[in-house]
Amino acid sequence: MNETMVTVVGNAATSADYRTTQSGVPAVRFRLAATVRRFDQATGSWSDSYTNFFTVWAWRQLADNVAASVAIGEPLLVRGRLRVREYEKEGVRCTDPTIDATAVGHDLGWGTAAFRRVSRLRPSFADPAKTDLGVAVRDALAPALEPGTQDPAVQEPRQPVLTPDLG
Repeated sequence: MNETMVTVVGNAATSADYRTTQSGVPAVRFRLAATVRRFDQATGSWSDSYTNFFTVWAWRQLADNVAASVAIGEPLLVRGRLRVREYEKEGVRCTDPTIDATAVGHDLGWGTAAFRRVSRLRPSFADPAKTDLGVAVRDALAPALEPGTQDPAVQEPRQPVLTPDLG
């Protein structure tokens, strides 16, 4: 296959629009703005030139992670397959550059990020109080509660506990 792979550096121009396909596959769409900057030797400073806008699609686990991690205005690096679609709308010829993302990440040249690995989890019926992993997963997934309140999702005595799928 001769697909055009690109890496684009820019900012999230829209929020991540999360959806699920008819077959149940998670998908996220957002717009990425990539502004060209040029160095002006006469003034000795950088200036913005034109801005390219790309529609970015992410699928499956990447879609889940993008939806949980990306907000408007954040600096991003996006890698994926470039597709350019041309169409006519109300008599005007339009071009829509789209990137089917294979990787999306924050541009650490502009700030810091804290990476949290997401693992596929499978249910088991272990007692979370008896396993360190069960307690860690329960605590990581539990919402913040007011002091003295109990999570309404917690039921006694045997709740499924999420454990890593090692197989």
